[in-house]
Amino acid sequence: MRIDKWLSNTGFGSRKEVKQLLKSGAVKLNGTVIKDPKTQADPDKDQVVVHGEEAIYKEFIYLMMNKPDGVISATEDSRHETVIDLLELEDQSFEPFPVGRLDKDTEGLLILTNDGQLAHSLLSPKKHVPKTYFAKINGSIPEDTYEKFKQGVVLEDGYHTQPAKLEVITNGLEESEIYLTITEGKFHQVKRMFEAVERKVIYLKRVQMGSLKLDESLPLGTYRELTEEELSLLSERRNVFE
Repeated sequence: MRIDKWLSNTGFGSRKEVKQLLKSGAVKLNGTVIKDPKTQADPDKDQVVVHGEEAIYKEFIYLMMNKPDGVISATEDSRHETVIDLLELEDQSFEPFPVGRLDKDTEGLLILTNDGQLAHSLLSPKKHVPKTYFAKINGSIPEDTYEKFKQGVVLEDGYHTQPAKLEVITNGLEESEIYLTITEGKFHQVKRMFEAVERKVIYLKRVQMGSLKLDESLPLGTYRELTEEELSLLSERRNVFE
């Protein structure tokens, strides 16, 4: 691969900044100073050193974000702040993208990566990856809602949802708190499912995807890299409706 791509993906700045770094003579390939950004290097065989520090190439990046309200799940937008805007420049250099989407006013767990294969495995309808949401609902939850969601409900456009698992935390007259686990990701699905049983979602937060849970110590709007253990959790499968 080109040495400028190597350095950019290792966190040494944008392609423009990397070119300046090369011009300064700060980069060595296998002990030899190189200045041409088109120089080819093999991550499996070659050693790149910048200012005496080895630049170990990393192809993929895997991030967990606690998405805040008001930010959209997109890579770019001319009017709104995106989840990519919340990343440090060195992480943006990997060109990650959000795995799936959370509505602008929905908070919680969002995975960002540049690994297309992982994203496909998590988003493919055939995989049925469960996603769990915490929500606050106006009013109480009728007893028959459990069974309705278990069987799937018909949305306003006629679509019949896949079975969902409802867990009521508090059931109040004015406001209730619930967990809902679904295995698909239709537009505004959680909100529309509650509208189908004449209830309104007033707060929504994704807390789990597959077996990966949101790190509750992450403040809203911040993120961190996934651990190896968490990466393995993303590939786990389980039947949440047993």
